[in-house]
Amino acid sequence: MPGCGEKLAKLTSGSQYDVCMPGECMQMLTSSACITYNQNASGCNRMLKVLLHGSCSYDCAYCPVRVDRSRLSFAPRELAETFFGLYRKNLVGGLFLSSGIPYDTDDVMSELIETARILRNEGYAGYLHLKILPGAQRPDINEAAQLADRISLNVETTGESRLRALSGIKDYAGDIIKRLGWIAEAAPGHHTTQLVIGAAGETDREIFNCVTALYERMLPSRIYYSAFKALPKTRLASRESTPAWRSRRWYQMDYLIREYGFNRTELLPLLEDCGTLQNDDPKALLARGREPVDPNVASFADLVHVPGIGTVTARAIIQTREHRTIRTPRDLGVPGSCLKRALPYLAFSGAARQATLAGFH
Repeated sequence: MPGCGEKLAKLTSGSQYDVCMPGECMQMLTSSACITYNQNASGCNRMLKVLLHGSCSYDCAYCPVRVDRSRLSFAPRELAETFFGLYRKNLVGGLFLSSGIPYDTDDVMSELIETARILRNEGYAGYLHLKILPGAQRPDINEAAQLADRISLNVETTGESRLRALSGIKDYAGDIIKRLGWIAEAAPGHHTTQLVIGAAGETDREIFNCVTALYERMLPSRIYYSAFKALPKTRLASRESTPAWRSRRWYQMDYLIREYGFNRTELLPLLEDCGTLQNDDPKALLARGREPVDPNVASFADLVHVPGIGTVTARAIIQTREHRTIRTPRDLGVPGSCLKRALPYLAFSGAARQATLAGFH
């Protein structure tokens, strides 16, 4: 019988697709036995990201879990006790629990929930993220939401026709979108999803329509983006990997939607005629077509449209101008690197602005 160390070495990973890919496992659990997943997750920056089962009967074209067909798996009690051992040694600070689906979805989902139930019943109050499996039953989703700090189901791609290029088993409307709606009701403000950029050949315009619809209808706390990577022995092994810059640009686009409140009409010009994003900062691209704004009178929305000015800085500027007039760029209190980006889009007196610009050259 394989021991827990062997299972952890095989069933844990820092994978980009929110599953733990065999062959990319972390080192055997020694002094650095944890995976950094989300540094802002309830203060936890040491996430054990682990599969309950290492095999899967699904046919996702980019996923090596099915290819590997590992027979290794944890029983719920076994994984809970293994995690407790690492947690008590301060080797990990939280748990991200997912699974391959080697048999019936409902049975595997029940095992994920049982693992979480054991942890909570035996005193674990730390961060817990549970993956919801495609096609999961609503009562299971509701219970997972009660047990976990966050739950998630990956939307994966932009629609039914694109999903068919990745899987002949999953149904986009029923297994994913319907379940995302249940998740949104069960865990408002505490659920996420993820797209694998480029896996199904979708355009950025399709991604834009999908993402804006998800934020409008499902209200996820955030959406994650992974650039597709062609992995050996998968059905998409011969396809060209998506360049990393594309997912970075989507994180920037996401921030404009989620944090800055940019609307669809404002963002549509970023998509070229062929429906593709440029490899450039989308906020800067939009700002180039706007008139400079006066920080003494600009609204919060106008200020956050300025490159280099985020929500915190915009609020600080508004607070500052309540007490004194902002006469020079230095009065903004913006860090130098951000100020250099912002200056072309702010309106100051010519002399003050030129003097400050000269200081950066």
